[in-house]
Amino acid sequence: MEILDFTLDQLTYKFEVEFGKGLYHASALYREIFKFGNPNFLDVKEFAASPALARQLKNRISLSPGQVVETFNENNLTKFITQFSDGEKIESVIIPMTNHQTLCVSSQIGCKMGCRFCETGKMGFKKNLLVHQITGQLYNARFVLKKRIKNIVFMGMGEPFDNFNNVIQAIQIMNEQKGFDIALRYITISTVGLTSEIEKLGRLNMPGLRLAISINAPDNRTRSWLMPINKTVSLQDLKKVLKNFPLTKRGGFLFEYILIKGLNDSSKDAIRLAEYIKPLPVKLNLIPYNPIKGFRYDSPCDDDMNSFANVLTDKGVFVIKRWSKGYSLAAGCGQLGNNLGGL
Repeated sequence: MEILDFTLDQLTYKFEVEFGKGLYHASALYREIFKFGNPNFLDVKEFAASPALARQLKNRISLSPGQVVETFNENNLTKFITQFSDGEKIESVIIPMTNHQTLCVSSQIGCKMGCRFCETGKMGFKKNLLVHQITGQLYNARFVLKKRIKNIVFMGMGEPFDNFNNVIQAIQIMNEQKGFDIALRYITISTVGLTSEIEKLGRLNMPGLRLAISINAPDNRTRSWLMPINKTVSLQDLKKVLKNFPLTKRGGFLFEYILIKGLNDSSKDAIRLAEYIKPLPVKLNLIPYNPIKGFRYDSPCDDDMNSFANVLTDKGVFVIKRWSKGYSLAAGCGQLGNNLGGL
């Protein structure tokens, strides 16, 4: 039984069915692992008083977040590589904020989406991560690397909605108040625009969970070249689904736009993007392209970023300029997978 796979309610049910115990013991186990990161969880008073149960659990409970085998640090940003028992590896990134850190989580090894500007997409798809391999990234960030993680963004390796069930279960575990205790409003799922999964998410009643859409071009021709998913789900199809998504009263979407010099960075592109966004409630993350091998385009300069943002702002779009972090560590947007040479 892999403990990092369970919410507290699910673990309590397991205790009732398999051990004849209930919330008292399940809560103790959950507290020690998810709140304190205590690998010696059976030594606490609740289990000292129930030695027979402790012996049973010792043979049944596994805590397998994966081993942090390498870290890269620069200006308080940390990229770490996790290796699992089967030898597979993933990359995750801890991004410094003012009073806390944001953890950029991976959901797959490789990716099927094949976006041209993305290192992970060049790897192709290898496997979906299991629930505990996703939640284990948060466990390791907090309790191995000792980082104060408050925000989670599913913007690491892989397309989260292509591993939908495991990602949603991981989010529910991260959100568990008596465990990791990360509010849904501090968790963001990023997708290239898998519309059936966006609709499925809308039916799950997870208010506050933030949805980010990787847009990257205001027209179907350019977007289809950059992102093959657009050949199946056009910008118009995507917009229709977003219009029907059940947002909270003050809710909105986050759009991500990778600005690539000479490809999607003209004033005309900005105007068309603003037209596309209306009337959706959107905050736009404008992100400079981080060069990867085999893609001939360059990063925009600061003036390019500011000019593009100014056109959008004049058109009423709320723009957040995300200057590159972690580029020299290959930890920037679109670069993950760079240090996994064996894949």
